[in-house]
Amino acid sequence: MNSTAFLLLALTLAVAMADWWAVGTGHKIAEYVAKPLTMVMLIAVALNLDVTSEAVLLAFVAALLFSLLGDVFLMLPGEQWFVFGLGAFLVGHIAYIVGLVLRGMTPGAFVVGLVVVGLAVLVIGWKILRSVRDSDTPELAVPVTAYIGVISLMVACAVGTLNPFAIVGGVLFYTSDALIAWNRFVQTYPWGRVAIMITYHLGQMGLVLSLI
Repeated sequence: MNSTAFLLLALTLAVAMADWWAVGTGHKIAEYVAKPLTMVMLIAVALNLDVTSEAVLLAFVAALLFSLLGDVFLMLPGEQWFVFGLGAFLVGHIAYIVGLVLRGMTPGAFVVGLVVVGLAVLVIGWKILRSVRDSDTPELAVPVTAYIGVISLMVACAVGTLNPFAIVGGVLFYTSDALIAWNRFVQTYPWGRVAIMITYHLGQMGLVLSLI
C-alpha cells in the first residue's frame, strides 16, 4: 500500500469512529455527516491503491458508490426509504460479486463459502424472514429474501477468492446486515446500531483492502 492510500485509510477509520460515536450517543447531525463521509473517504482509498486489475477496481468502486447511496437512504425518515436503501445495497453486492469473480476464485473454496452461508441462512435467515412476514410490513418479505440471497452469494464469492481481506470483509458485512435485520424485525438491542456500523465499516474496509 502506498503512503497516500495508507493516509486516506487512516482518515477513513477516524471518520468511521466518529460515526460510531455519533450513533452511540445519538448525535444525529454528526451521524449525517460522518456516515456518508466514511464511504466517500473509502472510495478515495480504493482509487489510490496500486491494483492489478482496473476492471475489479471499477466493480468495487461501483459497489462503494451504491453503498454510499444506500447509507443515505437508510438515514432518511420514512419506511419507503428502507426499501430504496435495500435496493441500493443489493445492486452494490452484485457489483462486489462481479469484482470478486473477475478477481478469480477457487471452485472448492467457493463451494465451502456456499455451505457456510447456507448454514447461516438456515440458522438465522429463516427466523428473520418469519419475523418479516409476521411484522406490520409483510410485503418486505420478497425484497428481504432477494437481498439475503445476493449478499450470501457475495460472501461465498469472497471466500472463493481465498483472500483474507475479502473473506473477513465479506463476513463482517454479512454480520452487519444480519444485525440490521435482527434488530429491525426480531429483537431490538441497545447496542445494536453501534455494532451494525462497526461491522459494516470494517467489512467495507476489508473488501477494499482485498484490492491490493
